[in-house]
Amino acid sequence: MNGVIIAAPGSGSGKTTITLGLLRALRNAGIAIRSAKSGPDYIDPRFHAAASGNECVNLDAWAMTPERIQSLASGETPMVIEGAMGLFDGAPPAGKGASADLARVLQIPVVLVVDVSHQAQSVAAVVSGFANHRADVRIAGLILNKVGSPRHETMLRDALIDTPIPILGCVHRNPKLQTPSRHLGLVQASERGDLEEFLENAAAVMTDCIDLVKFQSLFSPMATTNNAPKILPPPAQSIAIASDAAFAFSYPHLLDAWKSAGASLSFFSPLNNEAPASADLVILPGGYPELHAGKLAANDTFLNGVRNAPSVYGECGGYMAMGDGIVDADGVAHKMLGLLNLETSFFKRKLTLGYRSLSCNGGIFDGHLNAHEFHYATTLHAKGDPLFCASDASGIALPDMGLINGHFSGSFAHVIDRA
Repeated sequence: MNGVIIAAPGSGSGKTTITLGLLRALRNAGIAIRSAKSGPDYIDPRFHAAASGNECVNLDAWAMTPERIQSLASGETPMVIEGAMGLFDGAPPAGKGASADLARVLQIPVVLVVDVSHQAQSVAAVVSGFANHRADVRIAGLILNKVGSPRHETMLRDALIDTPIPILGCVHRNPKLQTPSRHLGLVQASERGDLEEFLENAAAVMTDCIDLVKFQSLFSPMATTNNAPKILPPPAQSIAIASDAAFAFSYPHLLDAWKSAGASLSFFSPLNNEAPASADLVILPGGYPELHAGKLAANDTFLNGVRNAPSVYGECGGYMAMGDGIVDADGVAHKMLGLLNLETSFFKRKLTLGYRSLSCNGGIFDGHLNAHEFHYATTLHAKGDPLFCASDASGIALPDMGLINGHFSGSFAHVIDRA
């Protein structure tokens, strides 16, 4: 059970592209490989799965206990973990949940991807600073990304000649490695018709530029636990879950835990006008219903099937779809399920972002939960009993979140795990 973390000094350094290229390159070489993503990100794991051929899990050092992280990371196949933001960046006030915390919990080394597009000799100071910032985090290798030319590469290598950390490779600027973006990050993997071409191009670049043998030699045994982690129990015995481009954001670690606990899971596509199978509970996950609002509003089989369900729970996009309507980015209102007294809008966008500590006031869960909120919707009206009492990562109380209407409930929060 060996692993390594790919991290960077900051966002935009290219670590996702590097990670995807390495995963596909190893897969193409006949090497079985798994991956994980640090933090609550829903988008990157789908790209990871496409690159490696194996499901990607989220490992969240803010929302999960060390035992939970170690349990999810366990397995015989080596694991590449992609960090989030900068190596030491986490939630306020002290940076809890950073990729560095995963390195500490799992006791594995870090490969640092450094964007060198706007520096030369200064790279040595950056590397030295990161290597010596925390004694419990070991940087074992470097990948220099966005190198401008052979002369630039020589300058960088000369600057790092006295650095004891090996350079695994230098990746030069390449337009084939650029990825399109959307308001919540990367375009979803399912939306890229050229995904295979992109992954193969990335794999070819990484194979040419990075010493894959040396990279694999850095994989180290991951810390394990003998203590069974406490998991969020299934909220119902049978659960029907929406799953398509409009409702794509379900955490595999929760679904796998519920199946292991004996719950029966089924899936349906609202965009294909499918009704949920008969179940105790329907879950509408987060996603992009605002991009498909017109189609969803016309899909009567989907709408009536969910309206007639005995219990419905929605998160973020699913919560918005449970309301009376969604106003899209063009200002057009679309009628939704009408299960909650709620209307949301993307006509005037406002970013809401951060970890959330939740206390349940009812609904499908009980007790205390760790969650994440990330959306650009504004609430035009929301009336009813709140689903959660909430506070942010610093423990500062926030307004109550979500709504309960009998057996229908939801909120903007994406539940990650039990607290």
